[in-house]
Amino acid sequence: MKDLHQISLRVNGRHHELVVEARRTLADMLRHDLGYTGTHLGCEHGICGACTVILNGQPVRACLVFGVQADGASVLTVEGLADGEALSDLQQAFSDHHALQCGFCTPGFLMLIEAYLAEAGPEALTAEQARELVASNLCRCTGYQGIVEAVLATA
Repeated sequence: MKDLHQISLRVNGRHHELVVEARRTLADMLRHDLGYTGTHLGCEHGICGACTVILNGQPVRACLVFGVQADGASVLTVEGLADGEALSDLQQAFSDHHALQCGFCTPGFLMLIEAYLAEAGPEALTAEQARELVASNLCRCTGYQGIVEAVLATA
């Protein structure tokens, strides 16, 4: 017998109601139940950061949160950053500064940085602070310099 729960949440401004198993992660729920496939699963242990989304204004590792914990919550995924075909300033900076290669980790970085910049406001960010920020997510391709430059350009 499955432990099923009816939940309601907003993802990228859209209301969703669904029934989820208690053990299903937010990442799996977003990807498989709701079709938000920009949330990537890397390590499934909360180490890599590829699954980072913004839950009620805070960045979280979606592989470590159960979907039922998002009942009544607001979730922002990478699909919610762009305005139609127009990239957000942060997404454009990633493109301009060659801050991605394979792109697997990119959604997690974008969501982490988006949450940080929303909380920090227009305050100037130093290169050292930008490096410290992005150090919490893993990238095997870029060497991080382009990501740091994109963060600084956006801030």
